[in-house]
Amino acid sequence: MNHFIYHNPVKVYFGKDQLCHLGEELSKYGKRVLLTYGGGSIKKIGLYDKVVNEIKKSRLELFELSGILPNPRIDSVRKGAQICKDKNIDVLLAVGGGSTLDATKYMAAGACVDFDPWDFFSKWAPIEKALPVITIPTLAATGSEMNDGGVISNPETKKKIGRSSPRLFPKVSFLDPTNTFTVNSYHTACGSADIMSHIIEVYFTPEPDLYMLDTVMEGLMRTVIKYAPIALKEPDNYEARANLMWTSSWAINGFIDGGKQHEWSCHSMEHELSAIYDITHGLGLAILTPRWLEYCLDEYTVDKYYLFGTNVFGIDPKIEPMTVARKSIDMLSEFFFDTLGLASTFSKIGIQEEDFSFMAKRACGGGIIKGFKPLGQKDIEEIFKMCL
Repeated sequence: MNHFIYHNPVKVYFGKDQLCHLGEELSKYGKRVLLTYGGGSIKKIGLYDKVVNEIKKSRLELFELSGILPNPRIDSVRKGAQICKDKNIDVLLAVGGGSTLDATKYMAAGACVDFDPWDFFSKWAPIEKALPVITIPTLAATGSEMNDGGVISNPETKKKIGRSSPRLFPKVSFLDPTNTFTVNSYHTACGSADIMSHIIEVYFTPEPDLYMLDTVMEGLMRTVIKYAPIALKEPDNYEARANLMWTSSWAINGFIDGGKQHEWSCHSMEHELSAIYDITHGLGLAILTPRWLEYCLDEYTVDKYYLFGTNVFGIDPKIEPMTVARKSIDMLSEFFFDTLGLASTFSKIGIQEEDFSFMAKRACGGGIIKGFKPLGQKDIEEIFKMCL
């Protein structure tokens, strides 16, 4: 295993009725607050009123930016960064799903520079400073509430790019599972697939893992497999929503990485799908992940699949390893497509084969994705064809 440093500075308030601490946390960073959110669902569930009430009680000055879309656009980042500059914003408060949280992080960084925020992605401009961000997630999926990353789309160039920086960690996050009770079945399913993918992309690595971290990842995956179906059937089941929400945070806050050098193969491929077709990120990952696993399976990689099948899905360990491996992929597919009810193929969601070459080339940057199994353009095209 490799040496590593682990540092996660995010303070988390987990559970019901924790917003009473919101005002005091915001006040630590100043008086002028920019509240960001999406299409208004936070108003329908009453969360908006609760947030505004806490802000007013603390005598803070409130500004707002709404309308942040899924697969967040650079335009929203630009607008937010400009508001921060024009209104001398001290702290940003992101309330919503991962798209709102991701966009807000880059508004906070964009407020501190004199260039276009898209330069963070197109030119890899340095992120040297960012305004403080506090988050209130309303969906268990991206884990953005406890990590230093974000993914932004540019419709003009049809690019979707992710990046991270230690300066983008939220200062505080309020995780209340009741805020996810009204998430519909489709987005609950897509969020669950997203969580699974975050873990799988780290679990399936060519580098030796810490046994301890393997068992943590296996437990996280079993948690999603157990509680996602319950959340679908009983949307207001607190135990189910709480387990999904906390698993989402720990799936991608850096802890399970354990110093491994790995690339996110499925995420690189999916970003091209949602950049062009604007599909839900978790749906694209659900379709891609089993096919990627199938493509990567061989006599050299089979041992990891054996652990996955026996420790996550409970397949009999006495069965021959390659059989266990194939069965584990089948069981993951059943979970995504039968249990969660997600579309199983590209053809069902309108993704065309004519775009495969272009998307595959961009996914690997014209080179190689050095993931669990190295993937070049032709490899990615084959995986796309398996998804048809």
